[in-house]
Amino acid sequence: MRLATETPLTHRERLTRGLAHTAGGPVDVARGAVGLGGAAVHRGAVELRRRYRESQLSDRVADVADAAARELAAAQEVVAGLPQLLEGAPPRRRIRRSWLVLGAAGAALVAGGVVAVLIRRSNRPQEPSPRPPSVDAQPTL
Repeated sequence: MRLATETPLTHRERLTRGLAHTAGGPVDVARGAVGLGGAAVHRGAVELRRRYRESQLSDRVADVADAAARELAAAQEVVAGLPQLLEGAPPRRRIRRSWLVLGAAGAALVAGGVVAVLIRRSNRPQEPSPRPPSVDAQPTL
């Protein structure tokens, strides 16, 4: 039922309203198609960037492997020459024995100090506390 206060639409208003509603569908379709195309382009760019980084990473890994192989070869040369180097070295002096004696003397000194402190503390009389005891000294049975 129509209200008496409503005025009927003019032909121009009716045409404008119809075109506005009709134009909404194709616009949404176009926006959706553009959005899907943009997302596909973005995914492709991300994949290309990932492949490029992986190729750079493989190049870096190959460089590091080559450097490690060179370092290993140099270490093998050093180890191979080690027996010759040791044969020409002067004999070592007996330094370990003096360090062992010095360490034993230091340990004895520390142990003596600990014993002296314990004896000194045990001979000291107990000082009474200025506060009353928190527990009864004479428990009742």
